[in-house]
Amino acid sequence: MSQGDQIQIKDGELIAAVDMGSNSYHMVVARVEHGEPRVIDRLRETVRMAAGLRADGTLDAEHRARALNCLARFGQRIAGVPSSRVRAVATNTVRRLASPQTFLTAAEASLGHPVEIVSGREEGRLIFLGASHDLPASRESRLVIDVGGGSTEFIIGRGFAPMHTESVQAGCIASTLRFFPGGKLNRKRWQRANNEIGVLLQQFAEDYRESGWVEAFGSSGTAKAIGSVVQAMRFSDDGITPSSLAQLRDALLAQGQIETLKLPGLADDRAPVIAGGVVIFEAAFEALGIERLRVCESSMREGLLWDLLGRAGGSDPRTASIDALANRYGVDRAQARRVESTALMFFDQIARFWKLDSEAREWLSWAARVHEIGLAIAHSQHHHHGAYILRHADLAGFSRQEQQLLAAIVESHRRKPDKATFSALPQRYRQLARYITALLRLGVLFRRARRAESLPQMQLAATTQRLRLTVPSSWLDQHPLSEADLEQEQAPLNELGLLLEVHPS
Repeated sequence: MSQGDQIQIKDGELIAAVDMGSNSYHMVVARVEHGEPRVIDRLRETVRMAAGLRADGTLDAEHRARALNCLARFGQRIAGVPSSRVRAVATNTVRRLASPQTFLTAAEASLGHPVEIVSGREEGRLIFLGASHDLPASRESRLVIDVGGGSTEFIIGRGFAPMHTESVQAGCIASTLRFFPGGKLNRKRWQRANNEIGVLLQQFAEDYRESGWVEAFGSSGTAKAIGSVVQAMRFSDDGITPSSLAQLRDALLAQGQIETLKLPGLADDRAPVIAGGVVIFEAAFEALGIERLRVCESSMREGLLWDLLGRAGGSDPRTASIDALANRYGVDRAQARRVESTALMFFDQIARFWKLDSEAREWLSWAARVHEIGLAIAHSQHHHHGAYILRHADLAGFSRQEQQLLAAIVESHRRKPDKATFSALPQRYRQLARYITALLRLGVLFRRARRAESLPQMQLAATTQRLRLTVPSSWLDQHPLSEADLEQEQAPLNELGLLLEVHPS
């Protein structure tokens, strides 16, 4: 893709989303019609990754093989779809791996497309986006709860926008394994589970109650399974209620053993993890005062499709996140704009040499807007402070790897870049990070005076490993500090694998 092109998704084209959950892997394939996704295929497999997560953060061989084999089957289905129209995300269990990149490298090879890790809050945003597009339009606040295999997301939002998002480390697989070891169900274990999960929810329950909502929805497979059972057993004919949950709990306890569990409306693959899901919902109903929860058919995978279309259509939530971050940390907006415009000027001159597209230009723009956020902490080492914020903040729209990319660029925009910072990035980002960092450094260098002043006509040319900058000699004579800075910049750029040549004209 040449610079200036947009990542466009046209009517009739296929898009796909892969949701690598802790219990199940889902894939949806859709055709874009009138700017909206029309689902034409769905694939789902029960992988139960959370059950294979060991205490030391490794994944056992059986569940690893199950995950990769599933992704290979998904990959065959979307082999002809360009990666720009596919979003694959991994959630809680991959977040908790001691070495997630090792697994992701194998996962990407199996799927044939990049895989991103999303934070709990970003997962919640995508869940709400998918659910809200599935529900009737409303201006009222809604609560959406998604009980996954390893974590549970709670989102209050209005329209398509979440207002409050929380993620807790309690999912149907993890809770079943933890509270009902050996598959034994009894009241003592159930009460302990209810109490401990309730404590987790108290961290935000009061704030959620104060915020309020008109309707509550469950968007996960767990909610669908519970809704199916309470309806089949005639505990409720209108969603899930506290009374129907209590009756379902008693029905589970009466059977006493998960291994032989049989209930009307309960699918065989849900039986091994249903107890953990029911106890989470029961604790949530108590903590939040939920009177009725209805089941929503759409969840994160549909949210990924809508997010993909949003990015292509110019409403990328990442841009709003960057601007909000700059505002929160009191960035000097005028200086950031000067650095951004200068860096983008250089970008436009060399994009075709480096085969950089409009998405790369966006990364440079975002990095320039927040390259000084670390100044809110201290001037000394502010590039390191800024990188820390970018790595660890909850940034809507960004995956963990994307935040690492942004952090690497900001961390390397001054002083000597650390090669290890780039080596730690996923392979697909390493060269991009070096190129964007080099351009940002030049933007910062020429705007060191931090005031509005016109720059001379300069020309930047590039090869894979060389930058040739032509600057009027008369301007260099009048700006000895800039001339010295350009000379000193050669060593840092060399660390990025680039030879900088400055030619007075």
